[in-house]
Amino acid sequence: MPETAPLRLGIAGLGTVGVGVVRIVRKHAALLAARAGRPVEIAAVSARSRDKDRGIDIGRYGWEDDPVALARREDVDVVVELMGGSDGPAKATVEAAIRAGKDVVTANKALLAHHGQELARAAEAAGSVLRFEAAVAGGIPVVKALTEGLAGNEITRVMGVMNGTCNYILTRMEATRQGYDALFDEAHKLGYLEADPQLDVGGIDAGHKLALLAAIAFGTQVNFEAVEIEGIEQIELRDIEEAAAMGYRIKLLGVARMTGRGLEQRMSPCLVPANSPLGQLEGGTNMVVIDGDSVGQIVLRGAGAGEGPTASAVIGDVIDIARGFRVSTFGVSAGDLVAATPARAAVPAPYYLRMELIDKPGAMAKVAAVLGEAGVSIDRMRQHGHSAPTAPVIFVTHKCARAQIDAALVGMSQTGVVAGAPVAIRIEEV
Repeated sequence: MPETAPLRLGIAGLGTVGVGVVRIVRKHAALLAARAGRPVEIAAVSARSRDKDRGIDIGRYGWEDDPVALARREDVDVVVELMGGSDGPAKATVEAAIRAGKDVVTANKALLAHHGQELARAAEAAGSVLRFEAAVAGGIPVVKALTEGLAGNEITRVMGVMNGTCNYILTRMEATRQGYDALFDEAHKLGYLEADPQLDVGGIDAGHKLALLAAIAFGTQVNFEAVEIEGIEQIELRDIEEAAAMGYRIKLLGVARMTGRGLEQRMSPCLVPANSPLGQLEGGTNMVVIDGDSVGQIVLRGAGAGEGPTASAVIGDVIDIARGFRVSTFGVSAGDLVAATPARAAVPAPYYLRMELIDKPGAMAKVAAVLGEAGVSIDRMRQHGHSAPTAPVIFVTHKCARAQIDAALVGMSQTGVVAGAPVAIRIEEV
């Protein structure tokens, strides 16, 4: 017989997303009950401050100062963890909920990127479900797509723009012709940046998400430490303009694929065709592209953050639990997830190289010689007007391996004619 008693939620964390969940449960109580086949109710909540004005009345719910105590309450069936952080109270709360045999819904990508395997094992041993749709790409149901809708496919590649803040900065640089620093400040004032901005602009937040998607797509244990991460801090307005002149746009792009050498996971700025779905992505929107052997390529696009979209994803997981739908955390049993060998990108691609050459005779010849010695051939080169003592130079290479580019960069640092660190950006044909 299907369960008809109310499903009782305990919400740990009443920030933007937590408040959004409360609002959805209140606004759509009848709709949720109809879709779940049983009422969905909030039994208790926990946050740092009980008296903070959140624009909603929380007085009708039970209160716990300690989120771990919330997880242990007898009147809570599902713990919704929305505090964030890879350790500390968030981890303790999820562990306590699992030990108590409760199901867990979380939006915490950092927690799962660092501890996903052990938490998945613990949940399965306790007979609990651990769901995390809201942890990846906000309101886009990409976790559900991979674990359910595409379960009949061998996934060959997962790729996407998974941090709206970075995409906002990059697209605003192009639209306003302002530099990175100015747009960073704008994003900060608008509240788009994490408390630690490096999580966003350094690619770490997006790297967490990529690691989780790779685990689902390829049946592997989460290995965030193996994700090659490069942020957008080195991107300058001239890079945006040069890319546009060649028919490209710059995106912080995540790519995961299983190869004969192992699992490739990288999060880095790339040039993508301006007329591609990824190239047309504006502002804070996210996009995930999935390639499967039967389905071909599918594209999922939507809001990657914010109260409504993220709370929507949380409620989607809650409804599945209310319906009695049980699925392993990463789509297959945690014991069956393999520890994949990390692999660097080996598929050749063209690269965009920008550097400042010291203005003296023979500088260009030395750089060309270093590229040749590394096996990198030049497709085109552009030198801009300059003022001493340096001259900006742009190279676009023919297809080569990243290892060859790295070798060339090391060689350039030893020539004595390159000022500062060159910028190398992969040109990804998507």
